[in-house]
Amino acid sequence: MSNSGGMTTHSSSTSPSGQMREQSGGYLPIENYGLIGNMRTCALVGMDGSVDFMCWPDFDSPSVFCRLLDKDKGGYFSIQPEKGLNCTTKQQYLPSSNILQTRYIHEEGVVDVVDFFPRPKNASILARGPRQTAFRETTIVQEELKQWLVRRVDCIRGSLELEVEIFPAFNYAREPHVTTIQQPIHEPGSQESKTVTFHSQNYKMQLDVTIDKGEEDVETCPAVIFQAVKRPGMMGEGVVAKIIVQEGQAISFVLRNDIEHHITKRITSEILDLQQHDTQAFWYNWVSKSKYQGRWREVVARSLLLLKLMTYEPTGAIIAAPTFSIPEAIGGPRNWDYRFSWVRDSSFTIYILLRMGFKDEADAYMEFISERLMKSRGPDGGLPIMFTIRGETDIPEIELSHLEGYKGSKPVRIGNGAAFHQQFDIYGELMDGIYLYNKYGKPVSWDQWCSVRSLLDYVLTILNKPDMSIWEVRNNKQNFVYSKVMLWVAFDRGLRLADKRNFPCPSRDKWLAARDGLYEEIMEKGYNKEMKCFTQSYENTSVLDSSILIAPLVFFIAPNDPRFLSTMDRILLPPEKGGLTSTGLVYRYDTNVAEDGVGGREGAFSMCTFWLVEAMTRASVYEPKYLPRAINLFENMLSFSNHLMMFSEEIARSGEQLGNTPQAFSHLALISAAFNLNRVTENPHLSDR
Repeated sequence: MSNSGGMTTHSSSTSPSGQMREQSGGYLPIENYGLIGNMRTCALVGMDGSVDFMCWPDFDSPSVFCRLLDKDKGGYFSIQPEKGLNCTTKQQYLPSSNILQTRYIHEEGVVDVVDFFPRPKNASILARGPRQTAFRETTIVQEELKQWLVRRVDCIRGSLELEVEIFPAFNYAREPHVTTIQQPIHEPGSQESKTVTFHSQNYKMQLDVTIDKGEEDVETCPAVIFQAVKRPGMMGEGVVAKIIVQEGQAISFVLRNDIEHHITKRITSEILDLQQHDTQAFWYNWVSKSKYQGRWREVVARSLLLLKLMTYEPTGAIIAAPTFSIPEAIGGPRNWDYRFSWVRDSSFTIYILLRMGFKDEADAYMEFISERLMKSRGPDGGLPIMFTIRGETDIPEIELSHLEGYKGSKPVRIGNGAAFHQQFDIYGELMDGIYLYNKYGKPVSWDQWCSVRSLLDYVLTILNKPDMSIWEVRNNKQNFVYSKVMLWVAFDRGLRLADKRNFPCPSRDKWLAARDGLYEEIMEKGYNKEMKCFTQSYENTSVLDSSILIAPLVFFIAPNDPRFLSTMDRILLPPEKGGLTSTGLVYRYDTNVAEDGVGGREGAFSMCTFWLVEAMTRASVYEPKYLPRAINLFENMLSFSNHLMMFSEEIARSGEQLGNTPQAFSHLALISAAFNLNRVTENPHLSDR
């Protein structure tokens, strides 16, 4: 048992390294990956030592490695035992960090592969010179950020033969490249680390190799001999090498932009030692700022570290997930690009960052959102539902028909056609975020308040219009109950903010009438008295939707209100009995009865399960019977994380993870559920946020 709560932590996972991919038709299970990154981009490292996903140099840049979405064309960078050698594999993060360690264990030897993107140890925000925002101009000290993917191999015991394979596939595997081996034989004591270059029309990357340990024993220290190889389906050659490492020997491989060569011409083991030390210190120092001291500390800390990895540091934007087109059902069409920042996430993000003690991140994210509020509204006054990591709104959706998709799940999409959907719930989440920031962060400025007033006056014009709501349906607009609840939140927070800060509010009477009218309307049109539950929309009055679980979390309804309790009790039933919960996992809605214009099946939503935990937790303050159920549901949900305590968007009926991974909202909802569950168990009579 962990000393941080009532669960056994998933610090490592054991698997025969040579069998995982073969057993899944050339693809690793989605949960068999760990995430590394530098707040510019990231990479997914499989349990078999293969980097199967990396966009370069930013989150939304085209992929360089994407074997995750096409086993033949996508490209990869693998370091693993020779084929046929049946090793046991364990994978874990080094303590309090985002440095990933994959360990190969065999009777003959043990080897560690340590993967990371370097970070300067003292940098909080990296930017070039003064940065002008809508509120202040800041000069930020520039510390060099090495845009390197570092892979360090260290033999711990005995000896082991490893195969190194690097097959880039630039621009989503659409752009040919030329591979040049600069050093056919990289030997101990080499004065040059540059070994291989990969050049396409728009990309120039190089591989550096260093002998980190064992140079003094030249006779046994391995030389790295690369050969160029062309694989079917690839747009250019890759390189392969075999090395035998013995106890005490270590070799590093660094992939970086070739244009960096004039800055750091030769990479040495001393440089890499420093980079790893500083990176470890950076992550340790950052996560140590967390104020959370309750149960499940390790789980919460890991979620916070993952959220930090999904932050685009230059702007403060937080992406929904670092991946695109990982399917919500194997073979189905629900494959979306999540490498953007959704307005919808703002409320939970600001709440979590501030309550956990991460003020700088909350400030940066709030600046990003507030600038969008001031600068990005459309001609009608509305706000786009999502932005790029730089705050742009042009996000065209394109299908990459040349990629087969994860296990054949087509189409593979980049961009997002939902960018200009009408999803009116975003105004509630945005206003809740602004209200929470004013409460727990910094006071809202006059200019921000003027933007809020203008926005809410616009929201008055859309009260009676249908939309596509939180689930981004792609067919008929409806009057979704979730959207109506969040519109109520928008006016409620606007009125609260005006009162709290004594701001002038010319439209107060109209906002108040809108808020109260929405409440009456939802109770009349959004509740089915025969079913005794809230429904998906005014049109779909017999469809249950788990999004209503947000209602007590945003204080629309008391968590012990009979209408909500009966709805929650119904959601807790299995689907075959009219509910949405199976094996302790919550589905969004029954896709068999609610046509959403997408088609295909989907898994249970991780976020919705954590919402249910938090709703039950809040209800338990008044109805104690829900507390043990909430704890059991939370613990059960944690058991569906992967070996690194990472959650994707969904979980399949088979228990496997589905959808883009890791998903920010899943981890935000996890932290919120843990935070509130811990508070209630410590003090059953606490007040809400």
